[in-house]
Amino acid sequence: MPESADYSVRRFRMGSCELVQLFDSPADLRVGLVPEVGNMAYEIKVKGKDVLWFPFSSPGDLRAQPAMCGIPFLAPWANRLDGPEYWANGKKYGINAGLGNIRCDPQGKPIHGLLRYSGLWDVVSAGADANSAWATSRLDFWKYPDLMAQFPFAHSMRMTYRLSRGELEVEAEIENLAAEPMPVAVGFHPYLRVDDAPRDEWTVHIAARDRLTLDERLIPTGERTPVQFEDAQPLAGLDLDHVFAGLVRDPDGKARFHVQGRHQRVTVTYGPRYRIAVAYAPPGQDFICFEPMAAVTNAFNLAHAGTFPELDSIPPGGTWKESFWIAATGFEEL
Repeated sequence: MPESADYSVRRFRMGSCELVQLFDSPADLRVGLVPEVGNMAYEIKVKGKDVLWFPFSSPGDLRAQPAMCGIPFLAPWANRLDGPEYWANGKKYGINAGLGNIRCDPQGKPIHGLLRYSGLWDVVSAGADANSAWATSRLDFWKYPDLMAQFPFAHSMRMTYRLSRGELEVEAEIENLAAEPMPVAVGFHPYLRVDDAPRDEWTVHIAARDRLTLDERLIPTGERTPVQFEDAQPLAGLDLDHVFAGLVRDPDGKARFHVQGRHQRVTVTYGPRYRIAVAYAPPGQDFICFEPMAAVTNAFNLAHAGTFPELDSIPPGGTWKESFWIAATGFEEL
């Protein structure tokens, strides 16, 4: 495959899976992708240490029994809906559970859209030059009747993983091919970890001003509580499963969250169109998720109700595009 002195890409099959690996030699960094399982990243190895939580021995095992790990993509909605119906452009649409492509939370609410383990992604470009290594995959949502039956907005998606200067960029691009505006409520769910300290010694940085109040179904009520965390907030005793708004932006317009062990740090940087952050770190698990979200949980219905009107919409023929970035530092201390 194409490569340069610093960057290269490898595309190959391992058992039943096609895999793509991106390499950043100066940073001793490798990213592994499994396009046939939701176009998921399953590893980010920095100096041989994986900063993604991946509880499988191989991508083939993930394909055989898919589960949330690595970096899943959640679309056309992230998190849960409050029931089997949703609103868009003033019209009510229904979920057809009989099609078998809907997954529900323990309370029976449709969750994380339709694509998190999808095998419909096609790699359309993979290469490297003097500045980066990348892989771009495409999913033409409009081609599949079972998808369109659940979310009847014709669109096409491209996702690009780009490795450059020790940092991974994950770019999502959505082209609206429908004759009506298309609401955007997509998100990602990275499972992150450091391994130079036990979980209860980790600290976190949460760049948000507001925590959204959730009801018993984990649906935002519309109320917000101002929050102010320490710059290095101890994770011990903190049961994180919260939705945050009012993200604190740096001068470049990006919001940065991180988890840190003794020396190792993993930072997730949100582009401006990711307005919501979910932080999830259940006790007893050695991972934390900083989840870039384009919209709040149950966004379609809460926007219709006027509770959270801040919902991006793509005009007919238009495109929505945004990135988030993952960077790992402090691994040279090992």
